[in-house]
Amino acid sequence: MSKSYLPPPVIDHAAPLFSNYEVIFCDVWGVVHNGITAFQTACDALERFRAGGGTVILVSNAPVPKRRVADMLESRKVPPSAWDDIVSSGDIALAHIQERGFSRLHCIGPQDRDQAFFGTLKARSVAVAEAEAIVCTGLNDDRRETPDDYRGLLSDALAHKLPFVCANPDFVVDVGGTLLYCAGAIADVYAHMGGAVFWAGKPHLNAYETAHHKAEALRDRNVPRERILVIGDSLRTDMKGAENFGCDALFIASGIHRHETMDDISLSPKRLEELFVAGSPPALGAMAELMW
Repeated sequence: MSKSYLPPPVIDHAAPLFSNYEVIFCDVWGVVHNGITAFQTACDALERFRAGGGTVILVSNAPVPKRRVADMLESRKVPPSAWDDIVSSGDIALAHIQERGFSRLHCIGPQDRDQAFFGTLKARSVAVAEAEAIVCTGLNDDRRETPDDYRGLLSDALAHKLPFVCANPDFVVDVGGTLLYCAGAIADVYAHMGGAVFWAGKPHLNAYETAHHKAEALRDRNVPRERILVIGDSLRTDMKGAENFGCDALFIASGIHRHETMDDISLSPKRLEELFVAGSPPALGAMAELMW
């Protein structure tokens, strides 16, 4: 078995690992908070890393501008002293829409929840037949709908050869213990139908490339990728994104994969081995929760 496919070793404290890096790219939901309240040990670890001279860029697949992510962090009691800057999938999607010059979009997603995104769009919201592209921040009603409910609409979009801008590549999100579908699940259906998808965010390079630019600007010097540590709870987005970008990763097991890796409140090495099978993106270590 290749070394890359061995399960990561379980560690209890991140401080010794952190000493090898000057920048952290940290996931938000599942690592820093659970959608309802902050994880105090994680916030403390990031604060200590920054106090020692490190830079923390939060990298979120939230389909909203970073100012809205900052507001959500504040509402969940995540201290601003735990991070330096934010990269959001919403901002990446908005930049892509502006670069492409789309003026007519068919929008999918809850207009009230994601008003910070939709209100920023300069393009008009139109029916599929009039649109130049689809933009999706999530399901219109993620408590009642599934991605299959959108197959008819996606078939119409495919017939018009519309590109699909996915403002959140996550397939699911854990909201206080309930898994809800995200925009990525609809985009995945469209991609399998043969549609063209622009994925704004992890695991795609645009997320960590954007974070890298921000980190170098903050530190006012080049930051080698071997001096960057990615922290996240998802193999598909965080660990794969780190692998794609060419930097090390730390896996947090109590997030989206907790049902696969945790025995009650303890991280199971055996379950971890079953998750990190051949072909999985590697991680240097695994923790039940981020702790200094």
